[in-house]
Amino acid sequence: MPRATNSPASRARRKRTLLRAKGFRGFRSKLFRYAKDAVRKAMTYEYRDRKRRKGQFRRLWTQRINAACRNEDLTYSRFIEGLKAAGIEADRKILSDLAVNDAAAFSAIIAQAKKALEAKASKAA
Repeated sequence: MPRATNSPASRARRKRTLLRAKGFRGFRSKLFRYAKDAVRKAMTYEYRDRKRRKGQFRRLWTQRINAACRNEDLTYSRFIEGLKAAGIEADRKILSDLAVNDAAAFSAIIAQAKKALEAKASKAA
């Protein structure tokens, strides 16, 4: 009895892996043996970096807010403290967008935060 290799499924699996490796350099895109390792590694990085992207965006938003706050003579941490004291609940993504695209609105929010900080300081003293 001849040996069954299930050739169509094996060829399809190899072809699928080589298609995923398209654009890789050298043997990693041409030869199945190397392409399967490269694809597996790429998928690992892809999964990890989808999680990392969230933190990277949060850091970017924080930097943008900090830069805009320092133009108004206020640090980022004091600004966030002022927002909490004023009861303003806006996330960093929205604040960053305002800082970049609508400077007047962001200045108004900073003014409210400063006022709340002054009230908090006078209450403590």
